[in-house]
Amino acid sequence: MELFRVKKDIPFMSYGRLTTAISLITFILAIFFLATRGLNFGVDFTGGTMMEVSYPQAADLNKIRQAVDSIGLKDATVQNFGSSRDVLIRLPAREGISGSQLSEQMLASLKTVDSSVLMSRVEFVGPQVGEELYENGALALLLVTVGIMLYLAMRFEWRFAVAAIIANMHDVIIILGFFAFFQWEFNLTVLAAVLAVLGYSVNESVVVFDRVRENFRKMRKASVVTVIDNAITRTMSRTVITHFSTQLMVLSMLLFGGEVLHNFSLALTIGILFGIYSSVLVACPIAMYLGVNRTNLIGDVEKKEGEKKEAVAEPHPSDFA
Repeated sequence: MELFRVKKDIPFMSYGRLTTAISLITFILAIFFLATRGLNFGVDFTGGTMMEVSYPQAADLNKIRQAVDSIGLKDATVQNFGSSRDVLIRLPAREGISGSQLSEQMLASLKTVDSSVLMSRVEFVGPQVGEELYENGALALLLVTVGIMLYLAMRFEWRFAVAAIIANMHDVIIILGFFAFFQWEFNLTVLAAVLAVLGYSVNESVVVFDRVRENFRKMRKASVVTVIDNAITRTMSRTVITHFSTQLMVLSMLLFGGEVLHNFSLALTIGILFGIYSSVLVACPIAMYLGVNRTNLIGDVEKKEGEKKEAVAEPHPSDFA
């Protein structure tokens, strides 16, 4: 389905050097902020205290957050858990105060706001568990990256695999750079968003690359630049529809999902916006610079098919007997 159709191909590749230069600058800035400021890891990674409290009626999260702020825990996370009456509070670790003392202070502060509050459970997450989550998260990111690269290398060609991985890692690093620069909390939900962006971006790259390969079959006398420009232009309607509908859903989570989904949807928003840019204006120019052409995409296949046809067409001596 095409809501609009561009009749004349847009010369995207003529801006390839400019777009890759912009991407390189933003990538270097993201690396710089990650190295100098670092990520603001949440309780999932740093360790801390998790409290579950319950109320006889629907809990007022704003009053609970005010109670948390009153004891100097502005980095704490407050969210509903299971129902509107159950609340999960994540408290970061504090030097000189044990987890049990911190939970008692928190419960006392909550009782000043509403005496009907009841403590359901308390769990303490040590720094060792947080370090294990950090290592497992990094390993998951590495395995996803390797898997994507192998898939693209088998489906298309190694030049496309390298281009797509560079473009996708560009998206991931920029997301992390934003979180480092603004010191937004980085937790497991944000890590899930980063992994989702990897899959989302590679899907867009596969669509464009597939059209490039198809164009090499149809546009036999066209140059590589013309083939890629045509592929991007012809898939642009699909790109706009897909990304607009996805971004609409993510923005609704960002605006109305509350504190729990805020950082998750924020990471997805950044990833989707840069994913559109990188799939078209980063991956394709890099693939072109690496020397992708008609021969290394479909030349070998056509050569084998031609040899098979010649073998079938060649008469056998027995045919003249």
